[in-house]
Amino acid sequence: MKSNTNTALQFIRNWTLPISILTGMLAYLLYANCPLFDATRPWAEPTVAIVQPVLIFSMLFLSFCKIDCRTLRFRLSHLWLLLFQCGTFALISLAIHFCHPSEGVSVALQGALLCLICPTATAATVVTQKLKGDAADVTMYTLLINLAVSVLVPLFVPLIREQHDMQFWQAFQCILAKVFPLLICPLLAAQVVRFALPALHRKLLSFPGLAFYLWAVSLSIAIAVTTRSIVHTTHPPIELGGIALASLLCCILQFWLGHTIGRHCNRLVSTSQALGQKNTVFAIWMGYTFLNPVTSLAGGFYSIWHNLYNTWQLRQQRKQELDMER
Repeated sequence: MKSNTNTALQFIRNWTLPISILTGMLAYLLYANCPLFDATRPWAEPTVAIVQPVLIFSMLFLSFCKIDCRTLRFRLSHLWLLLFQCGTFALISLAIHFCHPSEGVSVALQGALLCLICPTATAATVVTQKLKGDAADVTMYTLLINLAVSVLVPLFVPLIREQHDMQFWQAFQCILAKVFPLLICPLLAAQVVRFALPALHRKLLSFPGLAFYLWAVSLSIAIAVTTRSIVHTTHPPIELGGIALASLLCCILQFWLGHTIGRHCNRLVSTSQALGQKNTVFAIWMGYTFLNPVTSLAGGFYSIWHNLYNTWQLRQQRKQELDMER
């Protein structure tokens, strides 16, 4: 009996991300089609709006407890990553503005824009730690790219959607208000605990896998929201296919480029995760808020692609660890 339990737990550890993805999809389909939940539907969206940020904050707080801010350094690899993300975003925005592509092509390009400029995932630190990479390096880049996004998006969005009536400072403050509580506050709180409450800090470090499993729950919720968007969209399948393909190509490109830059800078894991693993919840929000709302699906598709790749990475890492133990 104990052997069967251990086998089941090992299976869950090895396949956490695919299980989270499937759970999110099936949970939404069950919830949407089961009359037993009819009375709870008015509360579903407000509940998710509260639970998701709490999970992300808690996950980041636990991850940042392992990082000493004194180890954060700006590196050459960060500059290359910033140039790629900011440069491609600016070039595609200008292309949409001056070339006036058809609606279908424009939607696919806007989806690619979201995948390229989207900041590093809040969970990238967790995955990097699991892959034995430099978590501080990812944290530093996450801070830099979020600040860059806060400036670039309100600058270039008017070129893409000229009818957008939000002023620069309104858009800047709107994005910053989204970023600050979920990124800066957990980092500050973790450093306060590290230096002011060392006993609590040691206790929190005694749960090394908790942040990863909080991320798994958060991912399930994000996938459920994405499934809801796909089910209820009225756009033709060809547009959805274009968005899915654009997000897949962007995912492949960014992991490959991050891997290439990281190999030259001797930071293969952290650089690859910093560029390839995206804050897809933030991308979905940006699509709804600033671009054609259907483009928010790009964030949902990208979430599937990068988490499948992360699953393979974590599986390979687990195999290496098991081989070393033998």
